[in-house]
Amino acid sequence: METKIWNEEDIEEIASALKKGEVVSFPTETVYGVGVIASSKAAFDKLVSAKRRPPEKPFAMMLADVKDVGNHSEIDSKTSFLLEKYLPGEITFLLAPKATLDPWVTLGSDSIGIRVPDSKFVRDLIRKVGEPLLVTSANHSGEPTSKDFETTYNSFNGEIYGIVKGSCVSNEASTIVKIGKDGLSLIRKGPIPFEEIEKSWEDAK
Repeated sequence: METKIWNEEDIEEIASALKKGEVVSFPTETVYGVGVIASSKAAFDKLVSAKRRPPEKPFAMMLADVKDVGNHSEIDSKTSFLLEKYLPGEITFLLAPKATLDPWVTLGSDSIGIRVPDSKFVRDLIRKVGEPLLVTSANHSGEPTSKDFETTYNSFNGEIYGIVKGSCVSNEASTIVKIGKDGLSLIRKGPIPFEEIEKSWEDAK
């Protein structure tokens, strides 16, 4: 299989490929991502294969709008305050999943990663697809995260359906914060300092 190369102007064709269950890589404001539609188990299996990672580890869900978060996860007023403050942005929140989510989305986990990227192209793409994407960083499991088109192409050429040419902004993977019953916990350092997020949490009503 020869991997297609697109520009962001090819958004209709890119969305069409995703809707058909293909694996597509694209730049975000943090690093390059690789993703599939969330509703297809076959697409999920393709992503696991391309990523070369254990199938029991769930992928984050990428949404176009903050207002959609409550459709997929349980949120209270304090959580909603943080979502409104930091999304779209360079952060992934781990939240309690809705019981209605497909089993391959949660894989039995007590949390699901939710991200609304601060990339107009990616949000527009998700809107055109018409449903959330399952997205992970564009690298094989255990290898460095890809931050540019060339590295992504060299890693995935022949393995995935297509790659979007573009550039990332921060070149740093998103901050990951879990919101649980006991409050906040930092899962991964990133562009947004955890201390700042903690303060916002304390300020939330």
